[in-house]
Amino acid sequence: MSRHWSVRGRRRTAAPLALLLLLVAGLSGCRDEPTEPVRIRIATGSPTAVYHAFGQSLAALLNRELPGVQASVEITAASAQNVRLVGSGQAELGFTQADVLPPRAPEHPAVLAVARVYDDLLHLVTTAGGPVRTLADLRGRRVSVGADGSGTEVTASRLLAVAQLGGDRVHQEHLGLDASVTALRAGRIDAFFFSGGLPVRGVTELAGSTSLRMVDLGDWTEPLRRGYGQVYVTRDIPRSVYGADPVSTVANPNYLIASAGLPAALVREVTRLLMERREELAAAHPAAGRMSPRSAIVTTPLPLHPGAADWYRATKP
Repeated sequence: MSRHWSVRGRRRTAAPLALLLLLVAGLSGCRDEPTEPVRIRIATGSPTAVYHAFGQSLAALLNRELPGVQASVEITAASAQNVRLVGSGQAELGFTQADVLPPRAPEHPAVLAVARVYDDLLHLVTTAGGPVRTLADLRGRRVSVGADGSGTEVTASRLLAVAQLGGDRVHQEHLGLDASVTALRAGRIDAFFFSGGLPVRGVTELAGSTSLRMVDLGDWTEPLRRGYGQVYVTRDIPRSVYGADPVSTVANPNYLIASAGLPAALVREVTRLLMERREELAAAHPAAGRMSPRSAIVTTPLPLHPGAADWYRATKP
């Protein structure tokens, strides 16, 4: 793929579409040979979670606007798995929570940032008539902490640790969002965690058939910051989102990431479309509409991909 894209995308002006066509088609010496499309696999998450909705909309945008590109969405366990897939070359783009990343990027990272996209809010969901009203009420109960390899699992496990509910104090199930919703509805678990941008479709669908309680986690932001770093912030889940009583909870930013080996010209165009078509992306999920060039460049600890950095410099957010 890299032979069709060049570092010429680092210049300060946007790469003309005609140039992109030439780069994708590989017309330098390959005029008569059929050219395979440039494949962009986007690692997302559960089909009823935000990453998947955002990724589907982004893939459709790339397919429509970048001739020669074939973008598709990969269903995954989400953040931690996405970082592994992008870093190993099994996906070209992906979404991840900031707290999944190491505190400091390695000297030669395999994964770089395209943009900070929005904040993931940690949901602790239970039934309105159930016994779980506070985090402490999870002791001795059956709780899904997220699928193996998910950002939810990372954040929830850290939260339980700082609340001294780690180990066997909570009967932990490692279920994805859809399986968690099914298990709570059937009474097989007492509560579940899920980290995602508002609103999470799976939780919205559950609220349509079950009276829910969202457990307030706002008091745990500072303990998490002290124990695991400054990425955590407090955000609100208002009544209007799921029809449950409003709560505050722990949140952390998430990023669109790219393989470090993706050519700068390609990543520059991905960044341009991501920022210039925010309204279109927001139609797929409101979280996408919260992006802005000014906030997108704050991707600690990951450096920006050179192609993304070039676009932001040219537009001076």
